[in-house]
Amino acid sequence: MNRDWTFVFEAAFFEILWVIGLKHSSNWGSWIGTIIAIFISTYLLICAANRLPVSTVYAVFTGIGTMGAVLAEIIIFEEPFSWIKLFLILLLLAGVVGLKMLTNEDSDEKGEAV
Repeated sequence: MNRDWTFVFEAAFFEILWVIGLKHSSNWGSWIGTIIAIFISTYLLICAANRLPVSTVYAVFTGIGTMGAVLAEIIIFEEPFSWIKLFLILLLLAGVVGLKMLTNEDSDEKGEAV
């Protein structure tokens, strides 16, 4: 995995944090943390999209962010669990992994395959 894909995964991690922050922030400190997470997530996503195909980067970013937010809601905030939710998360994960595997790692700075 190259550095650009690491940026995508880090951006998705911060996306999970800011999505949780949007729902659960209740004071200035947590709102400031949410805003910082939004800034870091966006910055890392832009850095990755400068060198990788934008469509794949955005799909992987939102897929990981969605999976993480749903799992965080279930594990941390005790949202109700259902098998259909788990199945759909796994289906989403399969799509993200498939997109990552089909993406050409040798792309130039415009995200086009070399």
